[in-house]
Amino acid sequence: MQRILSKPAKIGTYHQDDVLFLLKDLSDIELEDTAVNRETKIQSGGHYSESLPIEYQPPKEYVELFWDTLQHNKQKVALCVGIVSEQIYQLKGSNAVLVSLARAGTPVGILIKRYLKFKYALSLPHYSISIIRDKGIDENALHYIQQEHPNGIIQFVDGWTGKGAISLELTKACRQYEQKYRIKLDDTLAVIADPGCCTTLFGTREDFLIPSACLNSTVSGLVSRTVLNEALIGKDDFHGAKFYQNLLEEDVSNEFIKTISEEFPTIAVEAKESALRLLSRKIETGLLGLNDVKKIQSEFLIQSTHLIKPGVGETTRVLLRRVPWKILMRDPSSPFVKHILMLAQEKGVTVEAYPNMKYLCCGLIKKVKGKQT
Repeated sequence: MQRILSKPAKIGTYHQDDVLFLLKDLSDIELEDTAVNRETKIQSGGHYSESLPIEYQPPKEYVELFWDTLQHNKQKVALCVGIVSEQIYQLKGSNAVLVSLARAGTPVGILIKRYLKFKYALSLPHYSISIIRDKGIDENALHYIQQEHPNGIIQFVDGWTGKGAISLELTKACRQYEQKYRIKLDDTLAVIADPGCCTTLFGTREDFLIPSACLNSTVSGLVSRTVLNEALIGKDDFHGAKFYQNLLEEDVSNEFIKTISEEFPTIAVEAKESALRLLSRKIETGLLGLNDVKKIQSEFLIQSTHLIKPGVGETTRVLLRRVPWKILMRDPSSPFVKHILMLAQEKGVTVEAYPNMKYLCCGLIKKVKGKQT
């Protein structure tokens, strides 16, 4: 394996001891396009990673809802972070290297790092790297981590699971990496919430709102989604991303981390007890959420499961950066879907009652035809 010459990009507003981004800085390049144009290209055979959506800037009421949700859910999020952190500590100890999947995984990786430092005075290395559905993981980033931590044991981290597309992509990528380089990686994905039953390493399997899902880059260190565009990313480059410095005044990334971290002392005992209970029993996976997805696909005559995004986090993403068709809602009275109802009303998207599903809600993407501007 050749020595990697690329270095972590100095992007984002997180502290450097919280995370290093193994990404190529594309901040000076115009990559944004409208949701309709992007959707048309994606559904015509293009790939979502070749461009970026225009960053949604929410109204004041929506930002206030984010803060209300954060205050309401902060202890629950902290507990779930603690539970998954304790499992990582029991399984891998001081040899663990946290590798979060940019970008939803980045704040979660930071929280896990902070929890383990608080609880065990253990400062684990933490990197954020790119994985892209149907394209795979950034192998140059993995090479860099192997080079820097030859005895480390990688622990992949993400925010939550939907129907399991990224979990499957990660498993496939780890298998290919082992075949190519004879280095075996643990493909177990650590998440706060696993409503899709995609992994054995989670804080909860409840489909609930992780407040960082409410916003885009302003709660993710002002870093964009990752980009893999052959015109910009060479064979020796890391995958790319942008740093939205123009949004510095709206950035709440470190306040989010601080708010959750302050709850760690109150949940630490329960987190360890819950983690040990989970580790003592056999956890079933089986991507059980896919049953709901296939049922929805059949009932609504949807061509591709790529147009079905189950769970609170994924439904939020549909409304923030795709072209939504409709939202299916199991329980509109849940406090975890207030922001979804607000976004749907703002964008004129139909919300339809759908009580018989595992997830709280599901976002359906509109089938678009022809070129639109």
